[in-house]
Amino acid sequence: MKNVVLLGSTGSIGTKHYQVADDLPDQIRLIALAAGNNVDLLLEQTRNTNRWAISINDPAKAKELSNVLGTSAQVFSGNEGLIKLATLPGADIVLIAIVGTAGLQPALAAIRAGKDIAIASKEILVMAGETVMSEARKYGVRVLAVDSEHSAIFHASTASRPIPFAKCG
Repeated sequence: MKNVVLLGSTGSIGTKHYQVADDLPDQIRLIALAAGNNVDLLLEQTRNTNRWAISINDPAKAKELSNVLGTSAQVFSGNEGLIKLATLPGADIVLIAIVGTAGLQPALAAIRAGKDIAIASKEILVMAGETVMSEARKYGVRVLAVDSEHSAIFHASTASRPIPFAKCG
């Protein structure tokens, strides 16, 4: 059983991972969810799975969620909320499915807390790949590729022999 924190649970990759976790409850347990602005879907996901920690970007929406959920879930907001979820003691892996560069700080926080990370946003690696990989080696954690582009690059870079490319023209 892997305890997973899902940052970006209401986006396209996040909702797909949410569905996979729902289909494999004996292998994947989502322990925390974070969303950008989709308060309705985050609330639905939280109610359906009894997550105990969630985060949303807007502090006003976080207050709204907290009022609706009461004590059934801790509610956080903003970048601080992402970092709080990324460093939860019970997490085994943090899936970062946040668009753009907003996932960098939570990724580094997760690594420094000893959590494996799965990255679905290429911007994190484009912007700070050397730092992310250096920190992962330093803290002995894995950086996993979720997106097909990442996976292809990873496989190409770790192949034991060169991958042939077709000649054009």
